[in-house]
Amino acid sequence: MLVHELNVLAERVKAEPVSRRGFLLSAAATSAGLAIGYRPLEGLAATEPSKQGGDLAAYISISEDDSVTIYSSQFDMGQGSYHGVATLVLEELGADWAEVKVEGASGNVAHYGNIMWGGQFQGSGGSTSMASSWHRYRKAGAAARMMLVEAAAQAWNVPTPEITVSKGVIAHAGSGKSSGFGAFAKAAANLTIPDTIALKDPSEWTEIGNPDLKRFDRVGKTRGVQDFTIDVKLPGMLTAVMIHPPKFGATVVSFDADEAKALKGVTDVVAIDRGVAVVATDMWSALKGRDLVTVTWDESKAETRGSAEIMAEYHALATKAPTAVARTDGDPEAALSTAAKVLEATYEFPYLAHAAMEPLNAVVRMNADGGLEIWGGHQLPDLYRQIAAKVAGLPPENVRMHIMKTGGGFGRRGTPDADVILEAVSIGKAIGWKAPVKVQWTRENDTRGGRYRPAYVHRLRAGIDADGKLVAWDNHIVGQSIAANTSFTGLIKDGIDATSVEGSSTLPYAIPNLSVGLTSTDVQVPVLWWRAVGSTHTAYATEVFLDEVIAETGADQVQFRLDLLKDHPRHAGVLKLAAEKADWGRPLPEGHHWGVAVHESFQSYVAELAEVSVEDGEVIVHRVVAAVDVGTPINPDVIKAQVEGGVGFGLGSVLQEELTLTDGVVDQGNYDTYLPLRIERMPQVEVHIVPSTESPTGIGEPGVPPIGPAVSNAVFRATGQRVRTLPFEKGFKSA
Repeated sequence: MLVHELNVLAERVKAEPVSRRGFLLSAAATSAGLAIGYRPLEGLAATEPSKQGGDLAAYISISEDDSVTIYSSQFDMGQGSYHGVATLVLEELGADWAEVKVEGASGNVAHYGNIMWGGQFQGSGGSTSMASSWHRYRKAGAAARMMLVEAAAQAWNVPTPEITVSKGVIAHAGSGKSSGFGAFAKAAANLTIPDTIALKDPSEWTEIGNPDLKRFDRVGKTRGVQDFTIDVKLPGMLTAVMIHPPKFGATVVSFDADEAKALKGVTDVVAIDRGVAVVATDMWSALKGRDLVTVTWDESKAETRGSAEIMAEYHALATKAPTAVARTDGDPEAALSTAAKVLEATYEFPYLAHAAMEPLNAVVRMNADGGLEIWGGHQLPDLYRQIAAKVAGLPPENVRMHIMKTGGGFGRRGTPDADVILEAVSIGKAIGWKAPVKVQWTRENDTRGGRYRPAYVHRLRAGIDADGKLVAWDNHIVGQSIAANTSFTGLIKDGIDATSVEGSSTLPYAIPNLSVGLTSTDVQVPVLWWRAVGSTHTAYATEVFLDEVIAETGADQVQFRLDLLKDHPRHAGVLKLAAEKADWGRPLPEGHHWGVAVHESFQSYVAELAEVSVEDGEVIVHRVVAAVDVGTPINPDVIKAQVEGGVGFGLGSVLQEELTLTDGVVDQGNYDTYLPLRIERMPQVEVHIVPSTESPTGIGEPGVPPIGPAVSNAVFRATGQRVRTLPFEKGFKSA
């Protein structure tokens, strides 16, 4: 649901709109050679050079040294989008992987607008990277190949159909002539764009769908030579660390920095809207200076409740009528009143941190020509550029965003207020732009600085008739809106934040009487999308409660679901495949039990079966069998890796992760108190991909939602206990 709603951001980005259809390709001769990119159809000739200028004008730049640079409109935070985009280009271009590199691009919505979000602004999220790139990058690669072939044909005086392109070599068998791309790059750039861009038939694919193709960037990351924002070093650069308010909503009254300023290396201590920044020649000096600053805070408007008080309020609200209704089928209340059996359960979900390996950071530099450069994990670069320009007092075209890879994001880099980017620009401005500045958050800044998966309470009721059929379903969700009071308010319609109910309001099961209600709460704890967004709690609540219904009827976990999925063949397809690969029905080792869950998020379908035992009160997940339907599988190895990672990410969140507050102050600070999954608890994961010719969807997030309910359902079969309060470390032990 989120991917269809996010184009509300277009109102904030004053750029030329782009249609999903009607693209022409344009070529531009650059100092590098041939550059290929899209142009909007309206009012532009096919050969008009890009107004952006330079290599940023294109998706592909081919140099005379045969190197191929691909400019990705999508942001890579470890999910493999750069590799996916490169695969699409190379499939059609015929380049050699050894000659390829991918860089992040920004600054031109006509080229880089996310097509799945209406094309009107650039951004990565909602597992849309491959869907947005599917046509544009294949066509760009094919156009470049056709133009290189034409240039070679003219130079060699041979027919174009006789020329082949493979692994970076243009060849003509009849004459024995061959060449790399670079020899014809400039000549190709001067040719007219072909009227028809011919794409390969799927039967000809060697890269797309190749199960043996490994990520081209794996070596650099394995060797530790991949640069991230934390590695950026500019001449004369200063480092800033932040002192944030201990309570959300507090503001700076005054601060005493005399001792800090006397410390060697500390150059400045400045107050900005988000707190106090200590600026120094290096990180260590900034940290030492930070510890010497005394800040007085105004907490009159701060959140002072602890998480226990907040959750108590949620539980009370869940027993009342919802303030808005997201879905109503039939007459659920009437069906519940006449049902032979009514089940009721309440599920509680804590705040969760994103806890990425690389804490938030950004680098800014003001150049002598008045241009501002910003390095960072720019998940929403158009929005961030607008915000940065406003703070710096510059026109947006004077702000250049350098798109860096990041050591994880999970949604944390996509903030409505551009938080760490805003801090960096504000600090640079406060010190008079005298030097480049890197703002580097510590782990504690990252854990305590806000932007969490919202806490939620679900109250569910189900009605079962005398024949054991599920005839009524009611789900009341209580929690914070991610979109409220932000630039994303367009996500809220008729009182419903789509991110709060997705996965619940779209429940696929054939239940004749169904309702989903929402009560959005007013809490000052800053929240944000978290990997798989609303499905992180809705999948758990719905799949575990459905399992309660199944247990009550004595039905089979798989068959009961399949009977309710008669109108949803893709849900049913992944469930059948997972069950088949798990040898469903075959006895497990003594003490081992299966749990089942199936869920769709971002138009991708995932079923997971978890083999679990409980030993001395500890939940042990031995094996997970997953089946996924992501449409046409572009990179099978990446798909498997993302599901494996999603299982680990989601498993940690249900077993032990929890962010709590006491009197408005976050209790956790680092990995010793906030506990992502440890490697010894990672299960064996098998991933099976449904063959498909449908348009591709994403897999960076959809592997996360099913793992929690699958494990929970297995725990019930092992112990007879339901885990309705997460994490398991709390809910299972108290059950």
